[in-house]
Amino acid sequence: MRLVYEVNNEPVQTGDVVHVRNEPFTVWMITEPHKPSSTGRVTLRGFDDQRYIREFFPNVIGAMWVGRTDQ
Repeated sequence: MRLVYEVNNEPVQTGDVVHVRNEPFTVWMITEPHKPSSTGRVTLRGFDDQRYIREFFPNVIGAMWVGRTDQ
């Protein structure tokens, strides 16, 4: 299973710069779904302020899981 961007099917990787509500963030950590009804999480750090950490559902950054075997 891997997390990819919906627009181009490229894998989401730590260090990628993404935008949420026009604010830049760096992908810091990716948490896989822990059960079939889970979507997993993407943890982002502020681009300018590294102390600013937020956790989002993958669809917030335009990403989706491919290759899931639990659904």
